[in-house]
Amino acid sequence: MFATLPFLLIAAVCVVAGYLLGSIPFGVIATRLAGAGDLRSIGSGSIGATNVLRTGRRDLALITLLGDGGKGAVAVLLAQWLAGSVEAAAIAGGAAFVGHLFPVWLGFKGGKGVATFFGTMIAIAWPAGLLAGATWLLLAAIFRYSSLAGLTAAALAPLYVFLTNQTPEAKLWLAAFMAVLIFIRHHANIRRLIRGEEPRIGAGGAVQDPMLGHNGGPPIPPAT
Repeated sequence: MFATLPFLLIAAVCVVAGYLLGSIPFGVIATRLAGAGDLRSIGSGSIGATNVLRTGRRDLALITLLGDGGKGAVAVLLAQWLAGSVEAAAIAGGAAFVGHLFPVWLGFKGGKGVATFFGTMIAIAWPAGLLAGATWLLLAAIFRYSSLAGLTAAALAPLYVFLTNQTPEAKLWLAAFMAVLIFIRHHANIRRLIRGEEPRIGAGGAVQDPMLGHNGGPPIPPAT
């Protein structure tokens, strides 16, 4: 539809639109509408599905998971449809990913990006995305560390893109770009993994334990 426009203009539109789409804080919106409080004052303060679980509402966590993954996929597919270009789709997907990490609506304090990463990968290179998802499931089942599973899946995603012969190279660059940002955003989790202090999936005291999951953060304020 917009394929006849100059590519720089297309890229600029993809960056702005993708970023704004990625900035939609589904976790914050879902918990507020459900009366579960401000997600940013719960547990780690992260806006992702892991932190939503600390509210005790699995339905809201599922909504958040689907929303965060879906916005990355929608950005990619919409750009591909409108611009007819994988490069434009990769730019839009990368912008949506950045929007989730640094949402303008929340003072640029967002989530860790794993769900958005998977949604984006499946939309732009589904064989590699499915392999990354299988990697997460396998490692999470074996080691019970959500952060380790996410980091490994992200690190292997560029390799999966290469091994499944996904072209053009924009797909490989997008996978590598998101992997680097995921590692940066998980710096605290990496330190806890090295020290053996990272909590495992399904640890007791799910709502009360401020260190549950893979986000880490300030303690949950006491009930009044």
